[in-house]
Amino acid sequence: MAFSGLELCIGMGGGLPVFNPARPRAATHAVTLARTCAWIAAAMRRDGQRSGRRWLRRFAAGTWMTGLLACRADAVELGVEDAEFTLDGTPRFLLGISYYGALGAPRQVLESDLAQMQRAGFNWIRVWATWGGFDNDVSALDVEGRARAPFLGTLKWLVEECDRRGMVVDVTLTRGDAASGPGRVGSAAAHRRAVETLARELASLRNWYLDLANERNIRDARFVDFAELAELRQLVRKIDERRLVTASQGGDISRDELKRYVQEVGVDFVTPHRPRDADSPGQTAEQTRTYRKWMEEEGRLVPVHYQEPFRRGYNPRGWEPPASGFLADLDGAIAGGAAGWCLHNGDQKDRPEGRPRRSFDLRDGALFEQLDAEEKALCEELARRRASTP
Repeated sequence: MAFSGLELCIGMGGGLPVFNPARPRAATHAVTLARTCAWIAAAMRRDGQRSGRRWLRRFAAGTWMTGLLACRADAVELGVEDAEFTLDGTPRFLLGISYYGALGAPRQVLESDLAQMQRAGFNWIRVWATWGGFDNDVSALDVEGRARAPFLGTLKWLVEECDRRGMVVDVTLTRGDAASGPGRVGSAAAHRRAVETLARELASLRNWYLDLANERNIRDARFVDFAELAELRQLVRKIDERRLVTASQGGDISRDELKRYVQEVGVDFVTPHRPRDADSPGQTAEQTRTYRKWMEEEGRLVPVHYQEPFRRGYNPRGWEPPASGFLADLDGAIAGGAAGWCLHNGDQKDRPEGRPRRSFDLRDGALFEQLDAEEKALCEELARRRASTP
């Protein structure tokens, strides 16, 4: 929801209270409403009933009034405090699920999936602003980084709906060559334009963060060097200085790379995509501790966020992770001090046409209809854990 009008004293002579971004939004809006009503009452006592009614009409006619009166206690302001994420100032572990092709799904599918996610305890989703899986380009941006209808509108609606539900949204970009297929920004200039478009179009919502470049270290069309990442990060800061930003890495991060992400680029948290083999769950706790130790020694500690771990269907002949493997990885992340973890999901590489494609292609149905037995068992266990938590 947009509350930008509150930042300007609403053009009513400067006497009204100004929105305070340092406070949780719901509390700020309630205080603002109470103080504004008191201000109008004082104006009526001082200048008479007619003057007071004039101010009241101007107050009620403001486009921001609808948002003010509809403000919710569950509206989300995502933040970072040391190695933890916060939601409205309270430390929270982000438990999420991949939802890559969401922008191409009907609204009833999105609403059904979000309800199922909340039942399992998921409080964030990962959505790509540049996604074209299986020749179905549902990108919110074109290859030049400009707004692309109707998908940018769907992205806005989805972030707003997640805000209403108290959920966080990861909005991810990827670099690529337009000749290699849809769902990418095609150049450095287009990448800058895409970052600017998203930062401006979603500026009023505080429940999303930006992954500047998915697996930016891979030496193919995805590659974005550290110097350019730093420029993109500064571009976001100029538009919206409080917007949280990361840049994800394919594989574990070396100490030198970690220093460059945190010190040179200035990411708000790191997002390593850990190896996808049977040994991975048993390594996550120690790997997380190592990241935290390195950052503490370098003088800046930020959250470690596992936004894209292993998944089913990726290498089924090598290792098809069971529900217990996902749980072990999640528990290892928590034990090691990570700030977030994701149930990653995608196409089934050993099946005809990659089905079930899960979040990679929601034309086949809702995500929770496409999950297999192991993934559903995991979600049921997460729901049980959620129900048993005080």
